[in-house]
Amino acid sequence: MARIPSTQALRALESFARHGTVWQAADELNLTRSAVSHQLRLLERDLGFRMFDRVGTRIELTPQGMAYAGDIRRALSSIAGSAARNAGRGVTGTLTVSCTPGFAATWLCPKIGRFREVSPDVALSIVTPRRLDDVSNPDVDLFLTFGTGNLPDMQVELLKEVEFTPLCSPVLLNRIGGLAEPRDVKRAGLLHLHERADWRRWFRLAGVDEAAARGGVVFADMNLVYAASMNAQGIAMGDEFICHGAMEAGALVRPFDLAIRSPRSYFLVVPPEKAGNPAVDAFRSWIMAELPPSRA
Repeated sequence: MARIPSTQALRALESFARHGTVWQAADELNLTRSAVSHQLRLLERDLGFRMFDRVGTRIELTPQGMAYAGDIRRALSSIAGSAARNAGRGVTGTLTVSCTPGFAATWLCPKIGRFREVSPDVALSIVTPRRLDDVSNPDVDLFLTFGTGNLPDMQVELLKEVEFTPLCSPVLLNRIGGLAEPRDVKRAGLLHLHERADWRRWFRLAGVDEAAARGGVVFADMNLVYAASMNAQGIAMGDEFICHGAMEAGALVRPFDLAIRSPRSYFLVVPPEKAGNPAVDAFRSWIMAELPPSRA
């Protein structure tokens, strides 16, 4: 059997393949750039085939390197999935999870049966908070929040950074004859959540007068925004992570390859007094294995 490369080198390769830069891989793995570069060089040497092309000061994966990185990603996902599937075996007790309504309705609920499969003896309850970053409910064991993560008295772990981009129904897109330029989204009818800040930021990035964000319909809940957009009632400033299922099904499409990074992200938050709950550990292991890798 051929010698298996070090796990650290394989993780460095997988992260580099997703992000495309050494510095982003280093940031994700909490390593220095030189450490990641060293791991990649050693890996290429040990494998015995050319994995990288040097383009100036940058490196890029060769076709062989990309194929190998894909195999490694699947292998690491399998390992993580196995850990999650077995971590909950035999765990009992109760677990109350507080989750933002959009995350719960579009991502968590369609997958929650998988957690029940690996932890069938955990009595699970899902509740939704009044605010997306609310962690005040004393009955909750684990919070899935959307905010800045600045909660010094809690155990906080980043789940997913978020980018927003216009999303709409293909029915609407066909009805209005397509969207050739960013300024054309005004013809589709804007859909807003609470305020117009996200649309203003996107128009500014696209080089369009922010005044274009005026008008449209304002909703109090993101689920209502997505329901309206999927029913061809307008175009929403959407979160691709939450809308992944709708995009896979063709209910929503992304007309422009232009996105704004949200100042807020999804976090997993555990009160310190609940950290000893085995069901909390089982749920955390499961959700980390379920989360898709970050888009490069």
